[in-house]
Amino acid sequence: MSIADAVFYGFAAILLFAGLRVITARNPVHAALYLVLAFVTAAGLWMLLEAEFLAIALVLVYVGAVMVLFLFVVMMLDINLDRMREGYWDWLVPALVVAGIMVVEMAVILAGRYFRVEGLAPPAPKPDGFSNTDALGRLLYVDYVYPFELASVLLLVAIVAAIALTLRARKDSRYVDPAVQVAVRRADRVRLVAMVSEKPAAPAAEGPTS
Repeated sequence: MSIADAVFYGFAAILLFAGLRVITARNPVHAALYLVLAFVTAAGLWMLLEAEFLAIALVLVYVGAVMVLFLFVVMMLDINLDRMREGYWDWLVPALVVAGIMVVEMAVILAGRYFRVEGLAPPAPKPDGFSNTDALGRLLYVDYVYPFELASVLLLVAIVAAIALTLRARKDSRYVDPAVQVAVRRADRVRLVAMVSEKPAAPAAEGPTS
């Protein structure tokens, strides 16, 4: 076994452990931290496959931005852990059945292509001047431009749906209706009152002092 194979199996074991801990950790903050570990380990595997751009994008975008946002949201929410754990193990059997079916399907698809000795050969060396960014851009915006645009539309719809589902009207919130401000009249805000002017009374004269 070469050093590259040992590193791959080590990273794969860490990735599987982190993925299992994401769904089995009792604390949501711990689950988010295990997800960060899974992303970093997956980036290491992509580095072994000479996909440097994808590895750096995974670390910068997901670990550096998305997961930090997840951690802030999870830590700011007042989550009732006891209620969230209720009925957790009731779904263990359906989850294992679905996971087993997925594993069998992946094994059937990949067994004939990658589980043989010749399928474990390292990737061919790239020529000088090869750019992962250029190759990825050509695949996304030339060969798979329509699936890429469809995925972007689905993500946009998911964002709008998430905002619409979580938006709740609060009775104690204060807001200003611009239409009411534009339709306001002077008579509604200002009232002129006619008053008779009065002269101030003259100060009383002081008597003689003894």
